[in-house]
Amino acid sequence: MSVRKFRIAALAVLTAVVLPVASPAVAAPAETAASGRGVPDYQTWQADVEKAVAPAIPWLRGRSAERGGNPAIVLDIDNTALETYYHPGRADKPVLEVAEWAHKHHMAVLFVTARTSSSSARQQLEDAGYPVDAMCTREHGESKEEGKARCRKELTRDGYIITANIGNRSTDFIGGYFEKGFKLPDYDGGLS
Repeated sequence: MSVRKFRIAALAVLTAVVLPVASPAVAAPAETAASGRGVPDYQTWQADVEKAVAPAIPWLRGRSAERGGNPAIVLDIDNTALETYYHPGRADKPVLEVAEWAHKHHMAVLFVTARTSSSSARQQLEDAGYPVDAMCTREHGESKEEGKARCRKELTRDGYIITANIGNRSTDFIGGYFEKGFKLPDYDGGLS
């Protein structure tokens, strides 16, 4: 454990001891409000994202070894691939690393989003450093979960085998059409 992590852990223990548990101003470390919405500070979010995606590359490595068909990963955009809440348009580095690994190992990098237009999204992703093999957006009138499930179904029908699906909302995982999901934190909807 690094000295910085040790100090943060020690501070968290001291804070828990000094402050009353029932105090409404005190929240669990991952829920410390940065904006009053129950969203943590950037460093906490990044640590939580790193923890959530840590098993992704080992999973993909195993799937790469078993490869058949056209393997792919699917990424949500807002507060998954891009740091929309904290730094609009900037790549979420732990997720970008997974995308780069997948691309380097001949897996397609696909994006499924609740956005209803891909015109600016594709450019944002490319500017942030993402390879973009395909993108699917929600149609007008569709719920987020309907749109995302339809997109994954269509991508599967197009011949992709979605080995990993990475997103931060439950709507990113409803409806199947993927082998394994990796859920990033959304802090009870604070990062939508």
